[in-house]
Amino acid sequence: MKVIICGAGQVGWQIARHLSGEKNDVTVVDNNPDLVRRATDTLDVQGLAGFASYPDILDRAGARDADMIIAATYSDEVNMVTCQVAHSVFAIPRKIARLRSQSYLDAIYSDLYRRDHMPIDVVISPEREVAEAALQRLAAPAAFDTEQFLGGRAQLMGLRLDEDCPVVNTPLRQLSDLFSTLRVVVLGIRREGRLFAPEAGDQLFVGDEAYVFAPREDIPRTLEVFGKRQDKQERLVIVGGGNIGLAVAKTLEEHRTGTRTKMIERERRCAERAADALERTIVLNGDGLETSLLNEAGIARADAVLCVTDDDKTNMLAAVRAKAAGCPYAIALINDPTLAALMEPLGIDAYINPRATTVSSILRHIRHGRVKSVYSIGDAEAEVIEAEIMSTSSIAGKAIRDIDFPEGVLVGAVRKGGEIRKPTGGLKIEAGDVVVLFALAADVGRVEQLLQVSIDFF
Repeated sequence: MKVIICGAGQVGWQIARHLSGEKNDVTVVDNNPDLVRRATDTLDVQGLAGFASYPDILDRAGARDADMIIAATYSDEVNMVTCQVAHSVFAIPRKIARLRSQSYLDAIYSDLYRRDHMPIDVVISPEREVAEAALQRLAAPAAFDTEQFLGGRAQLMGLRLDEDCPVVNTPLRQLSDLFSTLRVVVLGIRREGRLFAPEAGDQLFVGDEAYVFAPREDIPRTLEVFGKRQDKQERLVIVGGGNIGLAVAKTLEEHRTGTRTKMIERERRCAERAADALERTIVLNGDGLETSLLNEAGIARADAVLCVTDDDKTNMLAAVRAKAAGCPYAIALINDPTLAALMEPLGIDAYINPRATTVSSILRHIRHGRVKSVYSIGDAEAEVIEAEIMSTSSIAGKAIRDIDFPEGVLVGAVRKGGEIRKPTGGLKIEAGDVVVLFALAADVGRVEQLLQVSIDFF
């Protein structure tokens, strides 16, 4: 597949990394020559410096025979014009655009823009993706990371293991023996900064970050086994009243009527906009780092604080201050993935990486149709892939123990009809089954070969 990626920033670079690693023909376009050079020096891609919306630049990038264009520059307008040019001038079949402005999104998701006028096949909104991730974190406060699979019937959870965890120092093989009816699988472990796929003899240690996968019915018991409590989030303080904070507050008002929310926003204009848009949320205008304002928001009595300003350091400091004031659960929005290592030492319970959520969303739309969901873990260190098995797949008709999975790949669950089954060595994978796989980044290409989804994209 021939793909043009417009924008060589964090999101564009990660998408280029994924697609080039799967042996696709990738060209990266950006008006910053240094970003283009970084992409061509570190990835197996072609690069072109120039404005992505210019027809001559797209022509030089190979638009005449491209299969897909992904417009992920920092400008909404450039992304939209790029898709328009790709459609009108070059007839590129599939066009994906990342858009931030709420005004554009409101228009595009309504009937104002029809395909003939604004030919974008898939719109990716980072703010909407991050807001959804924040709501998932709030719904699972015991986890620092979470994502739903199998139509919401199963969940991936990142759990940090504390000293009171009942299964510390327990080999995973023994864990299966002790809780034989529990359909939970430990897919990945991050230890001392390194993420790996564990083997049956590996033990769990204090300080490990375990990525566990379980059906929805087994989640309460899973959390109990790992020493976690599932407390209700009835009082919430949101620091940051921009698009993300506003989207979260609106959703809580619409779907979680029992939640009492207060918001702190520094800019008066944004605070007034939020106050006008919200009905039951109390909006305070001021600095979320000020102790007096946090106290006015009732931070000591809050069940959780969500820090989603546009500044990483503000989010981290606000989360730390909220925890120091007595708030038991803090979530911070962190754009710089290198700061993730500071979350545990600072006592921040969970963080959201906008780049990871956006990359995951784009990957869902560029994989083959049999891949139903993709979630990127950490700094694109691994993926969790949900895919339907085709009759032509090399793993169809084989027992799990007989499949030549790479060492960095584990099966999280298998759905047969309406039943979710825990993977065992003797479980046979049949055509039509839906499997959830954990794969380290280096093994994703091999997984797609096994699933036979990398041959025929859109």
